[in-house]
Amino acid sequence: MWEGKREHPRLILHNFITLEECKELEFIHKSCSTVGYRPNVFSTTLSHLIATNSPHLLIPFVSIRERLKEKMEEAFGCEYELFIEFTGLISWCRGASIGWHSDDNRQYLKQRDFSAVCYLNSYGKDFKGGLFRFQSGEPATIAPSAGDVIMYTADDRNIHSVDEVTDGERLTLAMWFTRDSSHDEDSNLISRLSQCASPEFPLPLPASANMYWFCPHQHANLNTGFDICVARLHLLGFDVHSLQEEDRSLDASEQLMGLVQLAKGGELLARKFTNVLHALQVVQFCHWKASELKTSKVEYDDVEEVKAMSQPQLETINVLNAVFLPDEGLVTTTFGYLCSNGEEKDSLNLTDASSAIASWEEYTCKLLKELLSSLPQWETYHTIHKVESG
Repeated sequence: MWEGKREHPRLILHNFITLEECKELEFIHKSCSTVGYRPNVFSTTLSHLIATNSPHLLIPFVSIRERLKEKMEEAFGCEYELFIEFTGLISWCRGASIGWHSDDNRQYLKQRDFSAVCYLNSYGKDFKGGLFRFQSGEPATIAPSAGDVIMYTADDRNIHSVDEVTDGERLTLAMWFTRDSSHDEDSNLISRLSQCASPEFPLPLPASANMYWFCPHQHANLNTGFDICVARLHLLGFDVHSLQEEDRSLDASEQLMGLVQLAKGGELLARKFTNVLHALQVVQFCHWKASELKTSKVEYDDVEEVKAMSQPQLETINVLNAVFLPDEGLVTTTFGYLCSNGEEKDSLNLTDASSAIASWEEYTCKLLKELLSSLPQWETYHTIHKVESG
């Protein structure tokens, strides 16, 4: 149903994305995001997933992108095919905002014809502030719930703003559509996938360290920021123990690029992870699937040993935290939600994380299999689309 008048073409769809789809995209974003393009904003692009050896994580986007594109063409009466120009997960944390603008307000954005903002969490429940406002027409203000979508023209008929986020993390899937095939995102993604897709199990590879370093002020020094991978683990109650500490040739940032272990409450998980991004994906998967994992039976042999930490191991963790989390309070004010009362920190333990490893590997293999079976058709038709198995 159209909302508002035709001079401000826009459409509000409730429950367009399922809650399970929202949770899966939240898992991907909190596992893979980097510092974003605006202050206090974090982003995960599809090209970044490919670049960090997680191309299989494109699969959960495929059906959603198709449905949104079809709905956009239908709702706006397009007599031509639209192309997806950009797809990305974007989260706005405390202090993030943007003033009045249209989405094609720069010369390099003039190819954008339509916009879609898909909300993956709910106003009031998961974040405060951050309301989306249109300058003219109705509805003027959007107070969303998870699964809601706003569609609108990207031109000056739909000038809009986003209020400052005052608490929590406002998580969205943002997409732009174009009539110009030269800006088709699919072509670029398929080209990249053709070069890198491999049947080998895809362990994530971190990008450069500066892409994960958050500073609250543009010119802040390293003592006023934090590493967002270590910070997201910290919010769930986990510390990182690096196994690179004896290599004196490594600088601090490289400590997270090699083998690490998870620690919590004076205990250490024996399992070694390839790097901090690997550990983060497993923990975020565990957080996403916690209720399912707790009700499923895990074989005792599949659970890695949890043991007490030694004093040297504790000291290594403290040194890493001093480098990567110099201000733990800043982590809470940036990513945390005050109404949660720190519940997430106590929701998982090391045994939970250990028991999630096999399920995470199974999930990864399933997505990789679907990616490899779909890619030949994507290459043939030059579009990323749902390929029916068999």
